[in-house]
Amino acid sequence: MTTISLKLPAQLLARLEQESRARRTTKSSLVRDCLEKQLSALQAPADLPELPAGESAYDQALPILKKIWANHRSLPKDLSTHPKHMEGFGE
Repeated sequence: MTTISLKLPAQLLARLEQESRARRTTKSSLVRDCLEKQLSALQAPADLPELPAGESAYDQALPILKKIWANHRSLPKDLSTHPKHMEGFGE
């Protein structure tokens, strides 16, 4: 099995822990069961168009983005880590 991680609000985590104790099972097992039931009950909305087979929009845009990045080497690679661009964020 593959491991994933997720963030839960404290109230939901408390409910998960309470239910897993009541069922005498692990939280992981309970989450798997709940996901399985929820996902099997879901149906794709009928009004959504079928996606064409092939590359994603990101994959299609990547060659263009690479050209832009190559021509503008002075651009920061990641603005979220540059202190100048983060000034005042979250205030």
